[in-house]
Order: sequence, then structure tokens, then C-alpha cells
Amino acid sequence: MINLQKKESELQVIDLGLKPYKQVWNLQKKLQSILIDGVKRDCLILVEHEPVYTLGKNADPNHLLQSRDKSINVYNIERGGDITFHGPGQLVVYPILNLAHYKKSISWYMRSLEQLIINVLEKFEIKGNRVKDYTGVWVGDKKIAAQGVRLSRWVTMHGFSINVNTDLSFYDGIIPCGIFDHGVTSIEKELNTVQEIDKVKLLVVDSFKEIFIKDEMKCQG
Repeated sequence: MINLQKKESELQVIDLGLKPYKQVWNLQKKLQSILIDGVKRDCLILVEHEPVYTLGKNADPNHLLQSRDKSINVYNIERGGDITFHGPGQLVVYPILNLAHYKKSISWYMRSLEQLIINVLEKFEIKGNRVKDYTGVWVGDKKIAAQGVRLSRWVTMHGFSINVNTDLSFYDGIIPCGIFDHGVTSIEKELNTVQEIDKVKLLVVDSFKEIFIKDEMKCQG
């Protein structure tokens, strides 16, 4: 776990290390509710989860395969999107933001998250790209980062995940994001070496500042 400094913009960064999914899901809901009430600043949660499958509100339950490891917890959650996996070696980022302070646009928010991830990958000399009709970030035709969010009164929860040193065999138990014809990858797989996840955390925070705080200042200017 790293010690991340709070920014001038009143963004709080919370690094939770490795935590069970449900515990952090409950924390997100609590922080979102508090932010809706206007009594807390925006925050960015950084976490790795114990192995878990999550299904978004539009998920097809058939994308959770019978061949999966049935000891892994499964949660039906309120974010958009289909099914995904979270586990150790994957950095999950949950921005709890009031988009009224940035831009009231879900599409702008999703594209901004994608650009954040592309910027991080660039630091590893990995070319991330978007794929038409799909969310998230890809390396070639393999997905390296997934996204799914929920908004209430323009306050966000859920977010995105980046496969850093993820055990990709866990994806064999699902149809990731409901997409049949594309695979998954990780930074470790692309570079053929284990990566320091703390370095990725710092790069994510820096990229967040570059994209979101710059745009917030434009909105206020």
C-alpha cells in the first residue's frame, strides 16, 4: 500500500490494498450517498480484490459459465455492463465524483476514463486503444481494462479495472463483458515481466489529475 498525497483540488485518494469485494462495494455506496448530500469531497478508491465475479444490471447470467471455479463469490450489482472478474494483481479504481463539478455527461466521463487508462499504458510503452461499440481499453484485440459505472444525481460509483499482474485463467470461467470474439491481456503479459502495482497506482492518480482536474479548471474558468 502506498501513501498518496491529497491534491489541491480537494480530491481524497484512498488506497485500500487487498480487500473483499462486498466490503468495498458497501463503502462506495456510503461515500456516494454522503457526496450526494454535499458533505464530503470527491474521492478515488484504489484497491485489489479477492477473486470475485460481478454481473452488471444488463448482464446475461449465461455468461457465467458452469465450468467456473464455484468457490469464487458472485455478485449482481447496480453498475452498467455485463460480467467481469476482479482479483489480486488487478488494480480496481472507483472514482466517487460529483460530475456537476466536471461535466454532466456520461459519455464524456466514460471516454475520459478510457483516456486515463490509455495514458497509463503509454508509460509502459503499451499502445492502448478503443474498439468501436465497446467500452474499456484494448491492446490489439485483447481487453486490458474494463469499465462499468453507476450515477445517482450525477455522483458516480464503480469505475474501472486494469489487469496488471492478473491471473488471466480466472477469465476462463466467464464470457468477459459478454464479448465472445475477443480475449483478455495484462501489463505483465504484454511486457513478459511482473509489474509493481504501486507504480501503476501512482500513474493512475497522475493521469486522473491531468484529465479531470484540468477539465474541472476549464469548467470553472
